[in-house]
Amino acid sequence: MLKMKMKLKNVFVMYFFVSILGLMYALMQLGQPCDCTQHMKQNSDFVRNQDRAISKLQNEVKKLQAQVKPEEPPKPILPIIYVITPTFTRLVQKAELVRLSQTLMHVPSLHWIVVEDAATKTSLVAELLKQSGLQYTHLNVETPKDFKLKEGDPNWLKPRGVEQRNLALQWLRDNRELSDEGVVYFADDDNTYSLQLFQEMRFTKRVSVWPVGLVGGMRFERPLVENGKVTGFYTAWKPNRPFPMDMAGFAISLQLLLANPTAHFHLEAERGYLESSLLETLVSIEELEPKADQCRKVLVWHTRTEKPKMKQEEALQKQGLGSDITIEV
Repeated sequence: MLKMKMKLKNVFVMYFFVSILGLMYALMQLGQPCDCTQHMKQNSDFVRNQDRAISKLQNEVKKLQAQVKPEEPPKPILPIIYVITPTFTRLVQKAELVRLSQTLMHVPSLHWIVVEDAATKTSLVAELLKQSGLQYTHLNVETPKDFKLKEGDPNWLKPRGVEQRNLALQWLRDNRELSDEGVVYFADDDNTYSLQLFQEMRFTKRVSVWPVGLVGGMRFERPLVENGKVTGFYTAWKPNRPFPMDMAGFAISLQLLLANPTAHFHLEAERGYLESSLLETLVSIEELEPKADQCRKVLVWHTRTEKPKMKQEEALQKQGLGSDITIEV
C-alpha cells in the first residue's frame, strides 16, 4: 500500500512539471517576432505532444487509483466476554478443553479464564492454553477434601467447581476496573455451545438468561417470558428454588459483579442452589434479560462425555504391556 501511494505521488509530480514547462514555454514566446506559420506549427506540435503526455499520465493515475483500495473504517470495540471454565484432571480433560477452545477461538473479544482444581498448574492445561491462540488466564485452587467427590459418588452429590469459579471472580475484581465493559459467563468444559450464544450475551446490562438443552432430566429448561419480562421458569426439579437455572443458562455484567464485591458461590450450598447463591445477591427475577428469541431458542446443551472404559488398558498393564504413559491423551 505504501509503495503504491509513492508511485501515485510520483505520477502527480510528473504531471505538475509537464504543465509548468508548457506554461513557461508559452510565456517565453509572448511578444517575440517570429515566422507565425512556423511558430504556430511548432506550438501545435508542442500542444499535441503535451496533450499526449498528459493523457498518458491521466490514464496512469486512473490505473493506480483503481488499485488503491479504500481503507475500511475501524471496527467498533466490543465488550469483552470473560469465559470462566473450572476443570480437573481426568482421561477426557484434554479432549474436552480442545473442543471448547476451538469453539471459543471463533468468538471475537474474548478472554478465557481456566481454573484447575489442583494444588499446582499442570503442563497439559498450560500447553493447551498456550497453543490455543486465545487471550487467557490460567489459575489453580484445590477444592477442600471434605467437599470433593469420592470415587463412585454421583455427580450431583456435591457442588463442583465452586472454589474455582470464586477464584476467577476474585481475579476479575483484582485486575479489572468498575469502568471496564464486559460480560462474565461460566462455561463448563463438557457442554456444547453455539457461536450465536456469545452474540446474544455480548451486551448484557445486568443478568441475561436463555434456555439450556438436555438438562434436569428434560429436553430443555428455560425462563418463561411474557411481554419481554421473565415471569417464571419451565423446570421439573425443585421449581421453587430462587433461580431454578443451570450454570450454562445465564451471563452477568462485569460491572454488576465488580459493584458487588461480596457476591460469590457458596461452597455449602444445598444441591441445586449453587446458581441461586450467587444470583440472588445480584438481581431479581424481574430484572433478568431474556435472550435467544425470548428464551425460545436452545443455543447451549448440557452434554457430557461418556466415561471411557479402560478394561483392555488395565489388562495390558497387568501384563506389563500398558500404553506409553509419555504420550499425552
